[in-house]
Amino acid sequence: MATNQQRREAAKRKLERQLVRRAERAKRRKIVGAGVVGGVVLIVAGVVVWVVNSGGSGDDTAAASPPPSSSSSAPPVPTLTNIPTQRTAMPKRPQPVANPTSCTYAADAQSPAGSKKPAVPEGKNVSSTGTVNATFKSTAGDIPVTLDRALAPCTVQAIKSLIEQGFYTNTICHRLGVTDLQILQCGDPNAKGNVETDGQGGPGFTLPDEYFAGEKYGRGILAMANTSQPNSGGSQFFMVYGTAELPATYTIFGSISDDGLKVLDQIAKTGIGTVGQDGATGEPKNPVKFTAVTVAA
Repeated sequence: MATNQQRREAAKRKLERQLVRRAERAKRRKIVGAGVVGGVVLIVAGVVVWVVNSGGSGDDTAAASPPPSSSSSAPPVPTLTNIPTQRTAMPKRPQPVANPTSCTYAADAQSPAGSKKPAVPEGKNVSSTGTVNATFKSTAGDIPVTLDRALAPCTVQAIKSLIEQGFYTNTICHRLGVTDLQILQCGDPNAKGNVETDGQGGPGFTLPDEYFAGEKYGRGILAMANTSQPNSGGSQFFMVYGTAELPATYTIFGSISDDGLKVLDQIAKTGIGTVGQDGATGEPKNPVKFTAVTVAA
């Protein structure tokens, strides 16, 4: 049987072995920890090098990249989509307008007429029956149209008056759409072919709204432009040669002839030059100017 002295010595040796094993384990942990830290440092350093060399991501990319040129910052020019061949049916009023009717043309200081200062149309005893045939002679070809008094007597009265006063002669069509909004917009007396400033002018007076529920805009439709405010139409109008998914808030006042649509198709195929702020429409690539506008006797 072991003596007390022997037991104490055995316990001491056991404790020493435990301390040695603990020290060895601690040493291994330090080695492993140092390796992990070193690996992390290497990984981080590698990522930093990669970020610096590749330009990074997010906001840093914009800062590290060279500034975009004026051409790259401009919106891409839309390309022409398919033009429908089917005409859109002309709308019919659910209730006819009284004949004759009265029209109010309010003064408009927000849409200046520039050097063109037309007289305000006569607003009393305006006919709401019959049609008016007119031809917009342009540098792209003649665009015959038919104005329908039954649809919009006050609008037809105003447009006819402006034509007879020579208001539209030597004005340009400043806005062309070739994708979801296939239109040619004209009638700004101050348009100069500058996509940033065109589209602000008018005749110096406004027209009353004459749209009604159920109106559809599509190939062959002639309608008034406005500022999205009530009774804000003036001299600007748009000719629809294709698709135009729009709310029924633009007065339809006539139709475009087959020959006129052929001219519009050709204008659309020539395409857009400079794109406007909406990124979808812009100045026609080949300027379209009205050289004369006539009303049939």
